[in-house]
Amino acid sequence: MSVPESIRTIIATDCGSTTTKAILIERQGEEFRLVARGEAPTTVEAPFDDVTLGVLNAIGELEDLTGRRFLEGGRMITPRDGQERGSDLYLSTSSAGGGLQMLVAGVVRGMSAESAQRAALGAGAIVIDVLAVDDGRVDYQRVERIRNIRPDMILLSGGTDGGTTSHLLDLAELLRAADPKPRLGSGYQLPVIYAGNREARAGVAEILQDRTELIVVDNIRPTLEREHLQPAREAIHRLFLEHVMAQAPGYSKLMSWTSAPIMPTPAAVGEMVKATAQAEGHNVLAVDIGGATTDVFSVFGDTFNRTVSANLGMSYSIFNVVVEAGLEGICRWLPTGAVAPAELRDRLRNKMIRPTTIPQTRQDLLIEQAVAREALRLALGHHRQLAVSLKGVHTARSVGDMFTQEAGGASLVDMMSLGLVIGSGGVLSHAPRRHQAAMMMVDAFQPEGVTELAVDSIFMMPQLGVLAQEQPEIAAQVFRRDCLVRLGTVVAPAGPVREGRLALMLEGPAGQVAVGGGELVRLELGAGESMPVRLVPGPGLDLGAGRGKEISVTLGGGVVGIILDGRGRPLALPREEGARQAAMQRWLQAAGAL
Repeated sequence: MSVPESIRTIIATDCGSTTTKAILIERQGEEFRLVARGEAPTTVEAPFDDVTLGVLNAIGELEDLTGRRFLEGGRMITPRDGQERGSDLYLSTSSAGGGLQMLVAGVVRGMSAESAQRAALGAGAIVIDVLAVDDGRVDYQRVERIRNIRPDMILLSGGTDGGTTSHLLDLAELLRAADPKPRLGSGYQLPVIYAGNREARAGVAEILQDRTELIVVDNIRPTLEREHLQPAREAIHRLFLEHVMAQAPGYSKLMSWTSAPIMPTPAAVGEMVKATAQAEGHNVLAVDIGGATTDVFSVFGDTFNRTVSANLGMSYSIFNVVVEAGLEGICRWLPTGAVAPAELRDRLRNKMIRPTTIPQTRQDLLIEQAVAREALRLALGHHRQLAVSLKGVHTARSVGDMFTQEAGGASLVDMMSLGLVIGSGGVLSHAPRRHQAAMMMVDAFQPEGVTELAVDSIFMMPQLGVLAQEQPEIAAQVFRRDCLVRLGTVVAPAGPVREGRLALMLEGPAGQVAVGGGELVRLELGAGESMPVRLVPGPGLDLGAGRGKEISVTLGGGVVGIILDGRGRPLALPREEGARQAAMQRWLQAAGAL
């Protein structure tokens, strides 16, 4: 797809919950490049109550940086005029005002409700609760919960086409009894998307159509063996624009400026992750770790999944990480000279009540990065639980495995088949050394085999995701050259290792490199460089071809280079405190992260 000659200047904004970020992209010769970036506080809440003020301030910073004019009379100049002012395209994403908050309901929690949750998460929503007939609550508790949470919309699903309808009608009656009100605005009815058994459509409509705005789409789970999420996701996107964004302060004005519909920020990031997986030909895992939430995106095979760990973050939610991981879980990542648990607890409480502060000392930085490892580890665990094959599907089994194999529901996240990990969010994108970002992802995710590492340099993925919907070639150029920072490649054999024994042998153009059990070695290999190698795992270890079997691959370099990780999988830290701290010190120094 060729880019029209009329497109030379593009501005894209992302209206976040606290900050609105604007980027300027321009044609330079035969390609498009990032020219400038501006940001300003988001103004969707009181006393401003107008999201466009933050947008204008962020774009005003682009004007200051470039000396160009993009605004006139308090609005965007689109398209460019004869005086070369303005931009040819203006696009935007948004998670302001808490993003898109949804309640999903299904008949069986592990089947239809789980499919509905995947549909909502893939559309960029935050799922604030999941209702199901088997969720362990009685009816009055469900009604009370529905009334209290005030979602932006509800997704109701359940049953295969042609199956029983009674449970679905019971759920519809619950919604009617609760009579939920939308979070934003009071002059419109709450949207309810029905994506369940087609035989129950008439009954659900009779129950809900006078209390809600009911939208009927194809069944999410028409059969046990098939999941059909796209119609529900498209309905969520449309209702997000027509109802949620239309009620938020200033969004109707913002929508009149944009050249294409506004997308929820997570949905735009997801589009970029899917485009990357297709372009790279790899399975991709991406993470965005923020102050309040951690989003994980993955593409394995042709399946895209997204999860939101709404209680895991680096500022507002930092003590939730402590509660889930424990102080011991965080302390284990600290090298020699770590703080006592009581002092660590106080430091993290200070961060929670002063969420905008940044580390001031080396020790502060090490603590923040230790918390990030646990937040990332826990978020990946949450993602594994939802990114699964369909439950309820009958699988062929032999006599030998009939007592051990689960009937469906196996996680799709396979670290051995993972080709690329992308990190984003302040603690990763803005780490003082890229080596630190690489080690946080390696320690938290524990990739196996051969895996490339990268970070989003300044968190442009939302803006590029919405741009990809209009001009995929431009988005791909900017993503490749200005957004994605290649860190290098990590090589890690899977299986337990023993100190003093060979974990990994690399044979390359410069000779052999042997990595012992419990060791970590870094090799210099710059961005854009590659190195053909033969990799030999230690006895009983696996690099992807089977235990003890060698592989021949070409390793890609980056800012960090090649990390040869001989610590084994799963990663086992020394139990004795002094030995553990010394090991962390040794590993961080070997990786160039100190």
